[in-house]
Amino acid sequence: MVEARFFMFHLVQVSAHVSLLFQRFVNRGSSKAGMLRTMTVKVAINGYGTIGKRVADAVDAQDDMEIVGVTKTRPAFGCDLAVRKGYPLYCTFDDAERIASFAEAGYTCHGGLSDLLAVADIVIDCSPGKVGASNKDIYQNAGVKWIFQGGEKHAMTGMSYTSSANHKENLNVEGTRVVSCNTTGLSRTLVPLYEHCGELQVECTMIRRAADPGDSSKGPINAIKPVLKVPSHHGPDVMTVKPEIKINSMAVAVPTTIMHVHVITATLPEGHGLTTESILGMWSKNPRLVIMNGAETGITTTAEVMEFARDIGRKWGDLHEIFIWEDGVKLEGNTLYYFQAIHQESDVIPENVDAIRALTGIEDDWMSSVAKTDAAISKYNHL
Repeated sequence: MVEARFFMFHLVQVSAHVSLLFQRFVNRGSSKAGMLRTMTVKVAINGYGTIGKRVADAVDAQDDMEIVGVTKTRPAFGCDLAVRKGYPLYCTFDDAERIASFAEAGYTCHGGLSDLLAVADIVIDCSPGKVGASNKDIYQNAGVKWIFQGGEKHAMTGMSYTSSANHKENLNVEGTRVVSCNTTGLSRTLVPLYEHCGELQVECTMIRRAADPGDSSKGPINAIKPVLKVPSHHGPDVMTVKPEIKINSMAVAVPTTIMHVHVITATLPEGHGLTTESILGMWSKNPRLVIMNGAETGITTTAEVMEFARDIGRKWGDLHEIFIWEDGVKLEGNTLYYFQAIHQESDVIPENVDAIRALTGIEDDWMSSVAKTDAAISKYNHL
């Protein structure tokens, strides 16, 4: 059983439809539109931090896109990583004094954000949440496509994205947001269930990490903090990518920095025809899911899941997949209970790559995009 699960995991990682010999011709649909050409998409990263540095490498791994620059607000330690990777460095602002500060610190800065957007087809906004509205205006005025992260509201972007739920709906649109790590995780397991059943009602509790490992400004340190906005945004956010799934969520922050855990109860319709085993089989056929038996593997906590990611050589110890405990899944009648774990720093990273393909129209099949993305990342990281 354990060997089969490990094999399944690696199969998901390395199997890919990578025989795309020619890229589709697309209309970029911006002020630079009207030119139909084979695309190598020129990608700008606005915000080279926890998410931005990971997205940059994921994009750099692909053969149909390239990084044309990354931004930092000021010269800081993150600039060194960009320089080592060979990514052109830009300032987040167009202010001449801020731009000059990079040279004073010994870095070559190629200009401000406007200069970067002038050489880009699309910008991935990885800046801190809640600044999206002003950035969106900048991107629209520059005539580039744009992708925000889940810290921004659906109401601001008008579109949301996760590959398993609504890739086609995002084809050739001007911009979107990749939904949050939690919403991405919920979608990966719930969408296959919905597609089988035709309807789904879900209640879930998000047990959230208090802060990322590199974040020294957040807590709690010695407390459990309930999110007193009910429902929390995580569940209803699923409905921005799959409105047919009826879902509510509650959330609580706990003093850990590694992973979120979801406690999910899904009500299936009468006559669903599923069993616990068939649900596990269904998930095993979908990408970016890892299913392991906690009792058999000894992986029973998020600490061990993260150790597993490091053991298999993942850069930064990232786990792009959602981790499901096989022995924590049970279907009783029409009610399905299960646990899953989310690596909050990384599960959205490959989704940004797939969103680029959707917005530029170079791949209209989500499974093909996912396979290409994941195979390229594995090769890039020598896995």
